[in-house]
Amino acid sequence: MQLTHGGESSPTGAPVARWSVEQVLALAPDAASRQAGTRLGAAGPWSGTGCDASGAVWGLCKGSGSTPYRTVVDTTGPAYACSCPSRKFPCKHALGLLLLRVSDDGAFRPAEPADWAEEWLAGRRARTARESSPAAGGDSALGPADPAAARKRAERRAERVTGGAQELEQRLGDLLRGGLAATDRSGYGLWEETAARMVDAQAPGLAARVRELGAITGSGPGWPVRLLEECGLLHLLDTAWLGRDRLPDPLAATVRTRVGLPMSAEGPPVRDQWLVLAQYDTPDGKIVARRIWLYGRGSGRTALLLSFGAAGRSPAQALPVGTTIDAELTPYPGGGQLRAELGEQFGATTAAGPPPGIAAAAAPAVYGNALRDDPWLDAWPVTLRDVIPVPSKDGWQLADAHADAHAEAPAGTRTDARAGSALPIAPAALSRPGLWKLVALSGGGPVTVFGEIGHRGFEPFAAWDPGEGEEGAGTTGGSVVQLV
Repeated sequence: MQLTHGGESSPTGAPVARWSVEQVLALAPDAASRQAGTRLGAAGPWSGTGCDASGAVWGLCKGSGSTPYRTVVDTTGPAYACSCPSRKFPCKHALGLLLLRVSDDGAFRPAEPADWAEEWLAGRRARTARESSPAAGGDSALGPADPAAARKRAERRAERVTGGAQELEQRLGDLLRGGLAATDRSGYGLWEETAARMVDAQAPGLAARVRELGAITGSGPGWPVRLLEECGLLHLLDTAWLGRDRLPDPLAATVRTRVGLPMSAEGPPVRDQWLVLAQYDTPDGKIVARRIWLYGRGSGRTALLLSFGAAGRSPAQALPVGTTIDAELTPYPGGGQLRAELGEQFGATTAAGPPPGIAAAAAPAVYGNALRDDPWLDAWPVTLRDVIPVPSKDGWQLADAHADAHAEAPAGTRTDARAGSALPIAPAALSRPGLWKLVALSGGGPVTVFGEIGHRGFEPFAAWDPGEGEEGAGTTGGSVVQLV
C-alpha cells in the first residue's frame, strides 16, 4: 500500500500524510461499505469539496433525496461526520470522500471550511481540548463518586472470582484423576457447563480459557498432550490468583487481567512519534474487537490499542496504517505493558518507513523473554528484517535472507535458510489472501514484516517494500501492505 507523495502542511509544519486506497478501505466497517464507498470515490456525485491545512476534507454528496449529504472528515483523528442516516461508522460517503481525495487531487481546493463543516470541526476540537485537560473539568478529572463503595464492590467481586478459581481447581483435579482420554467421551457439554460456572463467578477470562479446552478435545492426533499443556496453564493461572498477594505488582496486575477483571490505563503518558504498524478486526462474540499496533520511534516501545464495536458496527477508533502520529499513550498495568490508551494527539499524521527489525532466528528468544512476564501469552509482536517467504513441507516459512547455509528442501521446493534461521508461518495465516500478497511483494527478495511470534509460528500482519529503509534511516515515505 503506497502512500502518495507530497501532502499539505499541518499547523505544526509537518506534512499531512496522504492516504492510499488500501488505507481508506481498511477503515470500512464491512465489505458492503467498502463496495459502496468505492462507487462514491469518483467526482460525479460530489460538489463543494475542499480541504484545509489542518487535514480536514469536506464535500456534498448527491443522494436519493433533493438535499445532498454533508460529509466532513478530520484526517488527523481520523473522525467523521455525515448528515446521512447510516448507522455504520464511517459511512459510505466518508469513505467515498477519502477515496476521491486519493484519486483526484484537483477536486479539492485549499480553502476555509464551509460553515457546516467548520461548526463540526470547531466542536470536535473543543471536545478534544476538554478531554485532554483535567483542569478544564473534563471527565478525566472526575474520580469515583464513592471510593469506599467502589472498593467494596471490587472486594465482593474478588471473593466471587476466588470461589470460582477454587471450584475450577477441584474440577481440574477430578479431570486428571479420571484420565484425560475420558474427556473425549464427555463431549463439549462438560466444558460449557464449567465455563458457565466461571461466568457466574465474574471471571470471564477463566471462562474463555475453559471453552478453549473444549475445542482441543478430539482435535486430531496428539490432542491429549495439548490438553494437558493447556490444563497446566489454567492451573497456573488459578494458583496465581489464589496467591496474588505474594506476587510482584506487575505480575499480579497481569493475573487480574487474565482472569477478566477490568483494568484502567495508569501511569505517566508516553509521548512519541508512533508508527501505525497494523490494524485489524476480529469477532469476539456479539462484538467486534479492533487491534491497532503502534511502534514508538523514540522509545522503541510497541503498543496495542484495543477498542470494541457493537454487532454490525466497527469500532470508532481507526488509524491509517503506514503513517506516524505524534501522540501520548498511557499504558495499562501488567507484564509487558503492551496495551495502552491513546491520549492527546499533536498535529497531523505523517508518512513513515518501516520500524527497525530483527533476524528471524532471534524472534523465538524475544517471545521466550516475554513469557517470563506473562506465562499465558499466546504470541508477542515482533518485526522481522530481511526475510524471504519460502515454501516448506507443511506450508510456508519466513527465512533469513542472509543465512550462510541452506536447509534441505522437500523435492520440488526451494528454501534459502539454514536450520534454525526460518520461522514457520502460523496455520491461521496460511488460508488468508495476505500470504499471497506477501509472496508477491517479496518476489523472492527480502522484505520487512511485522506480526506476532508464538508457539504456533509467526503470523504476519504487515510488510514493507524491499526498497524501504528502516525508520530513522532517512526515509520519508512508507510503502506498506496490510496482510490481515
